[in-house]
Order: sequence, then C-alpha cells, then structure tokens
Amino acid sequence: MSGIDPSLRIRSVTLAVSDLPRSIDFYERTLGLGPVTRENGTAVLGAGGSDPALVLSQIGDPTPLPPGASGLFHVAWLHPSRAALADTLKRVAHAGWPLEGASDHGVSEAVYLSDPDGLGIEIYADRPREQWARTPAGSVHMVTLPLDLEDLLAQAPGEPTAGIAPGTGVGHVHLKVADVPRASSFYDLDVGLQEQARLPSASFLGAGGYHHHIGLNSWQSAGAPRAPDTAPGLREVVFELSGEQPLQELGRRLRERGDEPEERDGGLLVHDPDGETLLFTTPGP
Repeated sequence: MSGIDPSLRIRSVTLAVSDLPRSIDFYERTLGLGPVTRENGTAVLGAGGSDPALVLSQIGDPTPLPPGASGLFHVAWLHPSRAALADTLKRVAHAGWPLEGASDHGVSEAVYLSDPDGLGIEIYADRPREQWARTPAGSVHMVTLPLDLEDLLAQAPGEPTAGIAPGTGVGHVHLKVADVPRASSFYDLDVGLQEQARLPSASFLGAGGYHHHIGLNSWQSAGAPRAPDTAPGLREVVFELSGEQPLQELGRRLRERGDEPEERDGGLLVHDPDGETLLFTTPGP
C-alpha cells in the first residue's frame, strides 16, 4: 500500500496547561502567536491571530508533569525564513526567557526552549530541500552541530516585532515514547508516514519526503507509561490531508491494520501505541 498523502501538514496541536492565563501570556508575548478565540477554559492562537495552530486548555486540578513519562518532547514551530526565525529568537531573548539549546541539523536550524509548564518547544527554519544531504539509501541525513547564533541573529537586525511571522505553523511534533520500534511501526505501517532518518533510540517520519512530521524517541521514556491526564501535556495533533480521497484511503489502511478510527467532525480520530490522540481531516471551508 502506498504512503499517506504527500501533501499532509500539521494543522494544529492541543496542549493541556496548568495555568491558562500564564500560558496565554507566554505564547502571545514571548513566542508571538496571536489570539483567535477564547472561551470556557480554552484559548486558540495562531500566527497573526488567524489560521488556528495552537489550542490551550485548562486542567481542572493539575499535577506535576512526570519527567520520565511518555508524551510530548516538543512542538516545533516552522518559520518561513531565517529572518523570521531570528526575529522570534530575539523576541524570546527580549522577554528574558531561557533557551535550552541551539543546533544545526543540516536540514534545518533550530533553537530549543520550554513553556511555563515545562513542555518542550522548538523554533526552527528549514534549509532548501535541494541542500538536504541524503544517504545512499535515500534517507535524510540529519546531524546535530553547533548553531551559528551570531549569523542567524544578523538576519533580523533591529528590535523584534511583536508577533510571529505570518506563515509560521507547526512543522513537526516530537514525542517521547515507551518503545521506538513499536511507535515507528504504527506511524509507518498504519498511518503511512515514511521513516526519513533513524538515530539511536529515535526515529523520524514524514510525508512527501519531508525530514519529519513526527519524531519519536525513548531517551527518557523507555518502557514508561503515558503521563496522567492531570499533568500538562499534549492532548491532540490535527493532521490535514488534501481531500476526501486520501482521507478514505487512510481509513482503509488503518482498518486493514486492525485499528478502529472514530469519525469526528468529518475526520478520522485514532490513538497511537502510547495513547496520543491523532485527528486526520481535510481542509475546512
């Protein structure tokens, strides 16, 4: 069976947070997302206050996030250019928010931080695809090298803008899983993503030759259960396919593999082996 729709993109993610006003302030003021809607303990944000990309929901009685549990490693915000990434980096620095790392992955330049609940964030920009190195087998060759922050920051001289660049969205979601081969098999054989790169205890899968829409690792979570629903974390990833035909093909693939996707809002909802909720849908009106 062929892979999933090569036009797949991640439309949005939902995060459960322990203090909704605090998280809204961080994602708006520090990251630069704009408000879309807010009601009943939920806030929706997106670049420029449109194209909803992040849903924040308030946990009723929150408990601390167990560091070794499976769940979210980071949500990665793909910027349309190096200049846009540099602008966000400056905004984060001006807000006094600590950075946790910066890497040149060959295919992309990335900076890492965490939100107020300790949920991981990557801000990144891709290099042109024609510059991505590939192995003789055709896999994407990803590396982890020091990032030249000085050169990156030079791409956005002056003070940072108040908002994140239009066109910024969720490029990929990286998960902490209990068993990488088990999770990778689900995303490959059941969902139809293709493994693009593999590292020790990690796998990276994408559609349409993209370096990855889903990352998986067990560096901290080997054999671990999912964090409880009372802890902050990922609640849903919404993937957008190009139309009804690829959505129906995905449904057939999932059922043939023994999955039983639920129908919701015109899309298909399924859970991965670690209990993460995935919703596959088509473009809205």
